[in-house]
Amino acid sequence: MDLNELQSVRDRERQTDKLQQLRESFYADAGSFIQQLHTERDRAVDRAEDPFDSPEVRQLTDEINTAEQTVEAIYEKRVGKIVKAASFAAADLPAESDGMTAEEQTLFDDLVGNIKDNRERVLALLDGEEPSQPTDTTQAESSSASPASGDSVPPETAETPGGWDENDNSEGVTAADVMGGDGPSPVPDSTQSEATGKGDPQPEPPSPADEAVPPSAEPVDPPVRNDGGTATQTPEAPQAVPDIERQRVQILDDVDTFLGFDDRDYDLEADDVVSLPAGNADILLERGVAREL
Repeated sequence: MDLNELQSVRDRERQTDKLQQLRESFYADAGSFIQQLHTERDRAVDRAEDPFDSPEVRQLTDEINTAEQTVEAIYEKRVGKIVKAASFAAADLPAESDGMTAEEQTLFDDLVGNIKDNRERVLALLDGEEPSQPTDTTQAESSSASPASGDSVPPETAETPGGWDENDNSEGVTAADVMGGDGPSPVPDSTQSEATGKGDPQPEPPSPADEAVPPSAEPVDPPVRNDGGTATQTPEAPQAVPDIERQRVQILDDVDTFLGFDDRDYDLEADDVVSLPAGNADILLERGVAREL
């Protein structure tokens, strides 16, 4: 295998909607070829007086990067075709599955099986039946969570010393917790009930702060903010997000769609001139698929 073969396979794969036939060991052979290039570059580095200025080292580095990107492009293009073929096969429709590599054949078989299983579960729901697998799983979880017969679990084992269930995250931290509000807290009552064991917990006597401000005087609208002001006051303006540094480059080879550091999708082809976030531009420059303008 060599770089010309890889590029020829990539070009043929792009030109047709059908899955072209490849030998089962294609990806393994491609991996061996790339590792051979790495070995040759290591030897060239050892021979060169200045590896960073050696034309041979630079050429081998470019060949490694090109080979890796070409194999990735081949796989991404073929995966879409394999998923489509698997959906046809799962529906008992004619599907082209010949000429796959060993790795692709495994993916195809897994997809067909998963699609069939999922379809059966959906059809069972439409018929008003409960899918067997989720039901069994639920029962198994219920059985494993139940204590053994005759064993008693004291309430303290499921609670923290303050009487709060550490597994109960249904309500989470409320706005009143963050803002230091006067919301009711179950901790003192629960602790008192467990310590005394005398019937229902009694309410706490009001604190001096509570006596100073009767319930009718508590502010309801507008609410109090963290800084002590009210919601009627003008809020602080949000801080401006700094601009992302950009760099203008020319694309030398097709690049698969990617999400830039500016949260934008980029689908680039050879000879495109584009302004990219500096971080994305640096990656393309390092891989040799773009040049700086």
